[in-house]
Amino acid sequence: MTAQPQDIRQRAYTKIVATVGPASESRERITELVQAGVNVFRLNMAHGGPEEKQPTVDTIRQVSEELNQPVAILADLAGPKIRLGEVADGCIHCERGDEYTFVEGDEPGGPNELTSTYEPLTSELSKGDNVMLADGTVIMRVVDVKPGRVKAVVTQPGDVRSRQGINLPGVKLSAPAISVTDHMHAIWAAKAKVDFVSLSFVRAPDEVKALKDILKSAGSQADVVAKIEKREALDRLEEIVSVSDAVMVARGDLGVEINVAEMPVQQKRIIRVCHRYEKPVIIATQMLESMHESTRPTRAEVTDVANAVLDGADACMLSGETAIGKHPVKAVEMMNSIAHATEDAIPTLLQRDADRDEYATQHDVTRAVVSGAGLMATQLQAKTIVVASHSGGTALALSQHRNLVPTIGVSTKESTLRKMSLYWGVTPLRGAPACDMQQLIRHADEWSRTICGAKRGDKIVIVGGSHLAAGPDGDQMASGVHDVVVVHEVEGE
Repeated sequence: MTAQPQDIRQRAYTKIVATVGPASESRERITELVQAGVNVFRLNMAHGGPEEKQPTVDTIRQVSEELNQPVAILADLAGPKIRLGEVADGCIHCERGDEYTFVEGDEPGGPNELTSTYEPLTSELSKGDNVMLADGTVIMRVVDVKPGRVKAVVTQPGDVRSRQGINLPGVKLSAPAISVTDHMHAIWAAKAKVDFVSLSFVRAPDEVKALKDILKSAGSQADVVAKIEKREALDRLEEIVSVSDAVMVARGDLGVEINVAEMPVQQKRIIRVCHRYEKPVIIATQMLESMHESTRPTRAEVTDVANAVLDGADACMLSGETAIGKHPVKAVEMMNSIAHATEDAIPTLLQRDADRDEYATQHDVTRAVVSGAGLMATQLQAKTIVVASHSGGTALALSQHRNLVPTIGVSTKESTLRKMSLYWGVTPLRGAPACDMQQLIRHADEWSRTICGAKRGDKIVIVGGSHLAAGPDGDQMASGVHDVVVVHEVEGE
């Protein structure tokens, strides 16, 4: 017997993405995380390939069935991440003024020689370039370039460990956005029916299109998430957002690639552009970093999460907090609690850009109907909004209006329900009759009384296609135009 859905009034409208790792990959822990509020699980393909990740996919799907709760999976491709090779004794301390030489190959010739995983590194660096190591905590400036050897001087001291990341802000790299390994991982993600695939270090819209083509050729309907973490991506932001299905503000590398002081303003800019194009946006990296060790976040972290919610993020992501942290479930519970508390301060309808219609991807009828449905639900103090959506587009359009009325998404397609897991304020519901209006009304009536505490006379707003009024016809659900709004009064006691 399947479990009943939890009371959605205890869930934040802002969705939670959690990274799976050693601290969270067991069946019991994944179950706890879903119950605590996780909507999407992220698989970091930089740490383990398909053989390691497939059992996790299977476990998530099984837990989703047992809890009767759609949960999405995001496969995060590593992209052209550049890392150091092995360093002496695994760690070296760099003092200001120390000189190090980057050399070709895998084996350093001395204690002050460094190697990297990126073969063309020594040929693509120029005098004056900054080399940032260990997430920008150590900085070196290139002072001399010779064939196969680049000399750099430490300008910001610190410790450097083997295999740590290298960032090269402002350096134009020849590395392809999708490596051979990324391509293989994308094909696996398609076969595993993963719901979202994210592309790291996006620099141009064509890279997003290339990943879409790979997934499509493998028979996948997965949405592509563009990770914004390069200066080049900021320079072409609107182009990239327009061709992406969703966007992630990957603040870890972005905060190193650009001046970290710019980060808050750029985050708000990315969210604003995503709103104009009606694309979901995820805020990621170090949101509750201290909860790797602590059971409580710092005040600054709480404020960071709250500001992301107030800025209009569709989802917030936990990385190491759930992958390797000591308190993964508490971190999710805290994220849900902060978002839930903050959402009370969000206006019923966020003020959108005046030129939003120019960028909208949904049919004008759909956008008008969901806008009106949201206003009606608010004015009538409806207990819930139910949206029937074949592809998920109508549910996404409704979520973009940020109505503070609990919204239920129903569909005949399981893949659509899982994608709704990323849409702000939309709770996907399995088993609802999404092709017949009268059946859907009866189901919504019973569900709202059981889960939302609705009483006789309370209002429910239902959004669906015109064909629903005439009876079941699942094929017509794909038309993409939803032009019926029904206001139903709860009939039960």
